[in-house]
Amino acid sequence: MNDLSEQFVERITAASSDQPLCIRGGGSKDFYGEARRGEVIDTRGHAGIVAYEPTELVITARCGTPLAEIEAALAAQNQFLAFEPPTFGAGTVGGAVAAGLSGPRRASVGALRDYVLGVTILSGVPRRLTFGGTVMKNVAGYDVSRLMAGSLGTLGLILEVSLKVLPRPVAEASLRFDLPQAKALDALNAWAGQPLPLSASCWCDDALTLRLSGAEAAVAAAMRRLGGDGVTDAAAFWTSLREQRHAFFAGDETLMRLSLPSNAPPLALPGAQLIEWGGSQRWWRGDAATAREVAAKAGGHAVLFRGADKSAGVFQPLPAPILNIHRRLKAAFDPRGVFNTGRLYPNL
Repeated sequence: MNDLSEQFVERITAASSDQPLCIRGGGSKDFYGEARRGEVIDTRGHAGIVAYEPTELVITARCGTPLAEIEAALAAQNQFLAFEPPTFGAGTVGGAVAAGLSGPRRASVGALRDYVLGVTILSGVPRRLTFGGTVMKNVAGYDVSRLMAGSLGTLGLILEVSLKVLPRPVAEASLRFDLPQAKALDALNAWAGQPLPLSASCWCDDALTLRLSGAEAAVAAAMRRLGGDGVTDAAAFWTSLREQRHAFFAGDETLMRLSLPSNAPPLALPGAQLIEWGGSQRWWRGDAATAREVAAKAGGHAVLFRGADKSAGVFQPLPAPILNIHRRLKAAFDPRGVFNTGRLYPNL
């Protein structure tokens, strides 16, 4: 294991708002967020699993540790990261937390932020700060550790993170149904209110795919109840969805991610869509203005997930009170403005 904390302190001390730092792990999510600025501070050398106790269902690792290494260690104990973070090839655990992205299982088990038990960071002063712990009961007061999830490195450099892990389901099976979008959404919302072991869903090209996870008896009973066709390539399918290797994601066009209430009706958007999370996450290739207008009417918002033209802004514009909170958080954790300047919003 390598500890580069002191080197990071030196780099942060030497930085300034005129010469900021760009925190970067494996670079697998360089496309995400506003344009990167500043001198790159590479975290991959600060790596290694610090502690892993399978009986406690918690793992602690340094920021540069590859997700693949963590997942291999967990798999050896028949455990996993239940929120299924995408690796996009070379993802690190620090980058996963900073991006805050979750995979197909998110709707049934919770988001990445729900599994962050504690973090140790370097602030922009720099100062070493530790929040949370390694068990749920240690989290009291303001849950600052989870604040790091999705912050894109704008608040601090994550040195270590402790994550809750779960045992792998005893049984899993996937089913496929030929359904148009409206009927697929109706079915998903109906099934969500029933005691079914649903762990993932995906609708695309008039095909709805479900994943069932849990006890063998529960999965078998759900299969008999729901019907549908078995999916022989299920593991590869869900991996392609998690890593965005599914055919829908191919190409360089602007990719929008819409977050909506699960019972939102089909959206009046031209072209193909892909729907996950029981109807709550919808992907569409098109312009940001149209996506945000449609999402707002449906009670949600839209993010420019991937695209060369970011002039419309990557993330939904914030109301003034919320933007003020962001500014105050940035000032508290990074008063000198040296971390990932403008990565979330141009003025932060």
